[in-house]
Amino acid sequence: MNSVTAASVMVAGRLALRVELTEVAASGVPGVDFIDQPTFVHIPADFGNGIIEVDVLSRLAGGAPDYARAFAGLAYRITENLESFEAVYVRPLNGAKADPPGPRAQRAVQYFAYPEWNFERLREEYPDGHYESSADIGPDEWIHLRIEVQGERLRASVDGLQVLDLPKTKGREARGGIGLFVDIGTEAFFSNLSITAR
Repeated sequence: MNSVTAASVMVAGRLALRVELTEVAASGVPGVDFIDQPTFVHIPADFGNGIIEVDVLSRLAGGAPDYARAFAGLAYRITENLESFEAVYVRPLNGAKADPPGPRAQRAVQYFAYPEWNFERLREEYPDGHYESSADIGPDEWIHLRIEVQGERLRASVDGLQVLDLPKTKGREARGGIGLFVDIGTEAFFSNLSITAR
């Protein structure tokens, strides 16, 4: 685990892994201790290309800051010493079911590549929203997140509907671990993780 706590619990009718930031990480510095940082349960793997799927339910944790959106998702290609990785996460409070104000409605799913390409830089350099997407999701519900990685290409779907199709991602083509990712102000639950390497 890296900057998170994890415990097996029953939630919404199923056994899941509950993941949150540690108190130390959550009280740290944005962009150093959290916000698109290596805050995940690290699953050792030799993953380069393939498909990763998981069911995730996330909601605001107690004391969440105003900008928290129940961030939770998948990190992949986590290299040794956490030097780099890529990730796709959902923001259920920006999902259509939460009826957020614009432009938040277009920011329910996010791709980023650590360490250089966090959401803020991607949004600044690609104001068309190329690396994020809308989705018909909301907090406190099970969401099926599926990512397919092949070289520089990434496809991501939510509940069976494709939400991202990126021909050229920002990470380096590497092999490494998988992570159950959370960010600030989030209580997340993960179930039914499936990894198919190619």
